[in-house]
Amino acid sequence: MTDFKMHDKQSAPEASKSLLEKSEKGFGRIPGLHAIMAEAPGVLDGYQQLHQLFLETSFDNDEKTVIWQTINVEHACHYCVPAHTGIAKKMNVSDDISNALRDETALPDSKLEALRTFTLAVVRKRGNVNDEDLSAFFDAGYEKRHVLEVILGLSQKVLSNYINHIADTPLDDAAKPFAWKKNG
Repeated sequence: MTDFKMHDKQSAPEASKSLLEKSEKGFGRIPGLHAIMAEAPGVLDGYQQLHQLFLETSFDNDEKTVIWQTINVEHACHYCVPAHTGIAKKMNVSDDISNALRDETALPDSKLEALRTFTLAVVRKRGNVNDEDLSAFFDAGYEKRHVLEVILGLSQKVLSNYINHIADTPLDDAAKPFAWKKNG
């Protein structure tokens, strides 16, 4: 596999330096994923913009975590599952929700479970969801806006999950306590 450079503000391409500063301000450090993405400034910029746009969706913190972690777990992302476990803690998401997502067990709330089920349908069917998938999602209290916002979250996670697979991004120290491996 190709070794990807973990850039810092000195080694990064000029167009990535301010983006890495933004990451450092937001996270208190430069996450390994961002250090790798810095090789292609447009990728890091796009990822940061998608992340911000997803934070601004109509979903609450529990729902955002369900979407992110459902996708991370489905994609078996060794980096993002632990990273988002730490992020969920900072967002005051309960450990019951985080553990259910990591362990692929039932969520403690039926609406959140409907969100996970719909998110999985979007991922597994590559967007070709059927009327039953949509009806179940809408019956749980979600709207058409939420369908589109799930796809926004998926867009962000495809970037990070796929890059982490290809680059074999090492876990950040902050995420090491939450190391994870997909069951089965």
